[in-house]
Amino acid sequence: MVDHFAFVKANTKVEAKMCIPSPTYMHMRGGRKVVADAAYPEQNEFWADMTAAYRAEIAGFAQAGCSYLQLDDVSFANLCDKDICAQAERDGLDPKKLPETYARIVSTIIAERPASMTVTMHTCRGNHNSMWMAEGGYEPIADAMFNLSDVDGFFLEYDTDRAGDFAPLRFLPKGKRAVLGLISSKEAALESKDDLKRRIDEAAKYAPLDQLCLSPQCGFASTETGNRLSVDDQKRKLALAIGVANDVRGGLDN
Repeated sequence: MVDHFAFVKANTKVEAKMCIPSPTYMHMRGGRKVVADAAYPEQNEFWADMTAAYRAEIAGFAQAGCSYLQLDDVSFANLCDKDICAQAERDGLDPKKLPETYARIVSTIIAERPASMTVTMHTCRGNHNSMWMAEGGYEPIADAMFNLSDVDGFFLEYDTDRAGDFAPLRFLPKGKRAVLGLISSKEAALESKDDLKRRIDEAAKYAPLDQLCLSPQCGFASTETGNRLSVDDQKRKLALAIGVANDVRGGLDN
């Protein structure tokens, strides 16, 4: 996908951000069932090859001038959902151990990134045609995800009560940021500025305000189908995010 990044970089005057799938879902969707025994009799060999492939790709991005890389990861959010965890158990996986395993895999693939490259991770709950696929609070995965994933920040979907409360933010370590996805990218209705500020205040009870950011909960089009919003709806959502962030930042400066 380095050519994709080069195209974006060549057509913008601002910092180009590249988003790629996280490697964890290649395992989450069935464990050994989706990893061929003939090719990988030992699972460590599977992760070694996966790591090598990602490190090579990340090195390619760095050489092309990428300074902001985002891993789109659905595995952590799926492990918040009790029904999906039950399926993982049927697949022979231990959902209580997977958050630590996946966090270490993420750290391994980015271990050789240059110091100039910021890496974040988005915990996606599904975003095709305004639909979703997982629910549940971040409590089961927060400690491992925040503290064992060597990324600089986390995009967390908090647009509905499906994501639970903000208490898991207490695990966020110093030096890392949590981007609160309080603005829906699935529904056209525009959120209230006051409601957004109130929710940010609630989140700040568990993590320092200067470590919190604001964004839509996901991209406006994860697939070519997109979501049930118009371009104007999307522009209003982005303008709202900027306005609220500036208001909150102004309060910090004062």
